[in-house]
Amino acid sequence: MATRVSLQKVVKRYGALEVVHGVDLEIEPGEFVVFVGPSGCGKSTLLRMIAGLEPISGGSLLLDGVRMNDVPSAKRGIAMVFQSYALYPHMSVYKNLSFGLETAGLKKHEIEPRVKKAAEILKIEALLQRKPKQLSGGQRQRVAIGRAIVREPNIFLFDEPLSNLDAELRVQMRVEIAKLHQRLGNTMIYVTHDQIEAMTMADTIVVLNAGNIEQVGAPLELYNKPKNKFVAGFIGSPRMNFIECRVVGSDTGLAIDIAGSPVPMPGHFGNAKPGDVITFGARPEHLTVKDQGVTLGEAHVDLVEHLGGQTILYVTLQGGQPVAVVLDDQQQIKAGDKVPIRIDPQRCHLFGADGVRL
Repeated sequence: MATRVSLQKVVKRYGALEVVHGVDLEIEPGEFVVFVGPSGCGKSTLLRMIAGLEPISGGSLLLDGVRMNDVPSAKRGIAMVFQSYALYPHMSVYKNLSFGLETAGLKKHEIEPRVKKAAEILKIEALLQRKPKQLSGGQRQRVAIGRAIVREPNIFLFDEPLSNLDAELRVQMRVEIAKLHQRLGNTMIYVTHDQIEAMTMADTIVVLNAGNIEQVGAPLELYNKPKNKFVAGFIGSPRMNFIECRVVGSDTGLAIDIAGSPVPMPGHFGNAKPGDVITFGARPEHLTVKDQGVTLGEAHVDLVEHLGGQTILYVTLQGGQPVAVVLDDQQQIKAGDKVPIRIDPQRCHLFGADGVRL
């Protein structure tokens, strides 16, 4: 049965050092939530407090409305998958899956169907008699996830489980974990520093920075309407281009001055007025060299990456600002070329001096 998770003003301190600052968060039953952020932002600490592996210094953790701060980890109905597989090397896969149930006092006739079910879900039936050293990294990670499944928890916690896998396996395991969530329907909380994992797997993304929540929302909500520069720069790959510019007046209202050229920006400028310094943001995939949208000026091409289905340009605008541009398909552009850079004004982002979206 899926469980609702509520964090109410949750704080974590190590002595006098506070690393999580009064986090409030509601996770709906059956939701797949991803905590994402740079190293040291508090995402794993928050996960470990939910698991009961770290004491909560302040605030409350509620599972289905019941306060869990002082409830032992084993009684929270939670199973956790770690970055390291932590398999017993001398035990078979079957024994690795069953060992936790045996120590919990379950009988053989109760254990066997659980192990069989987990093996079927993860397609590791043929591996049950192997030892961990006979498995690939992806197979070991499946066994680690299987060890969580056999416990039949209400909540699955994943702490950067794919970090030790190569790029191709990471993509494969992302798909498998997402399918696992669809099949089981449990509440899942997943920690990663990889925003692509967050975008592709999550129902809801929680962006953390320095122990605070910056924004909570669906992946495309964070992509299209980031609340501030931090979220805008963290979500999306390659990251958003930022150009410092000045607000100017124009015949049609307010515009922004980029490298001496006023660029009309229909939309909301908040309280910004002519003369204010703000930040213009543009995702690389929203820039183009075609004759459409408003121009940011001519740019010098410094480097071209040909990826087959995409071409990435690294250019410098006339004012000296470096910008990345992602173009569809294969382009006949080379380093040293001069190209016009344009954008649809509706796809631009403007941020005030405080970094908050205008």
